[in-house]
Amino acid sequence: MNILKFFTAGSVDDGKSTLIGRLLYDTDSILADQLEALQHANRKNDDGTIDLAILTDGLRAEREQGITIDVAYKYFQTAKRKFIIADTPGHIQYTRNMVTGASTANLAIILIDARNGVVEQTIRHSYLVSLLGIKHIVVCVNKMDMVAYSETVFEAIIEKYKALAQQLDLKEVSYIPVSALKGDNIVQKSEQMDWYEGESLLHFLEQVDTDLQDQTSLARMPVQWVIRPQTDQLHDYRGYAGRVLSGNFKVNDAVTILPSGSSSTISKIEFFDQELNEALVGQSVTIHLKDNIDISRGDTLVNSLALPNETKLIEADLCWMDARALDTSLTYLIQHNSTTTRCKIDEVIYKVDINTLEKHGATEFKLNDIGRVVLKTADVLAFDLYKENRANGSAILIDSRSNLTIGALMFRAAV
Repeated sequence: MNILKFFTAGSVDDGKSTLIGRLLYDTDSILADQLEALQHANRKNDDGTIDLAILTDGLRAEREQGITIDVAYKYFQTAKRKFIIADTPGHIQYTRNMVTGASTANLAIILIDARNGVVEQTIRHSYLVSLLGIKHIVVCVNKMDMVAYSETVFEAIIEKYKALAQQLDLKEVSYIPVSALKGDNIVQKSEQMDWYEGESLLHFLEQVDTDLQDQTSLARMPVQWVIRPQTDQLHDYRGYAGRVLSGNFKVNDAVTILPSGSSSTISKIEFFDQELNEALVGQSVTIHLKDNIDISRGDTLVNSLALPNETKLIEADLCWMDARALDTSLTYLIQHNSTTTRCKIDEVIYKVDINTLEKHGATEFKLNDIGRVVLKTADVLAFDLYKENRANGSAILIDSRSNLTIGALMFRAAV
């Protein structure tokens, strides 16, 4: 049974948390003690029913204000699929939290209030979805009960969003009219909207195929650990342990070790106490090579037929996550998979106004700013372009003084 990772995005009060709560509630994915706590909660809807948004409001400030601040993760499954949901905040001041929650997702649910239509925050969230390379988007026009389940209202919103999707080059977009509060088209088809011929949200999530976008021939495995027991029984044992980031490796495949450039052939693949003929993406394995090569943590095994970029100058999109502004005179750390090296921001190319999508010149980055920069690293990095391989095309910036993450990077070009 495969796993679908998705996140919700939308303006404040569009109903993101309520939609997730409805999914959990109507699929019987709430534990008995949670259900009892819900029934005794002080927060109720106007009609006296349970406020399902409480299920994802983990912080006291969220429960008090009725807004999402931090990313909340929820897990549930049906007979067809397992799901990991990230409920991300909609307010602009929490953009960094949304980027964090969306970075590992392979589907986005964008909520639009049927009364308000496409607004600035819809544009901002759709831009972030485009920036993060998420291929599948579901636009849920929520609160249809507040507009008398009007087909005309729904169609007008769709037409406006289609223009935005074309501008952002979003291709796999589906549209579903819903009422998270009433449960219309969330788990079951709505009797109130017989004009809608599509499927419910849950049925769509169970059926959508996101595997193709995650498959790539660019086989990559950063080395996490070199296993050399040097015991009497295993005096010749030399294995390279790591998680396959993308693609797959097979026994007898020719591989190159970066950054040294040495080459060899895979002689054996181990998975716990099993020997495999093939290591698939996402598996943590130990790979053995036919040649004894100097390999250490931070090196990367790649398919010799599809080599990544290798350079110290990288053009990248940057989402700044620190309260202190970017300082181009400072040296930061960049962590790319298991490799960490020093770097500086060589140039700020532009910043994006994520409410209007306009690009303009800039000399600084502040909290939640997004734009394009040129990085200069102390050591050569072996990376793919983000649009070709999300797993090996991203990194994080770290403040060398505090060791805290201060930025997310998506590699766009080798300079």
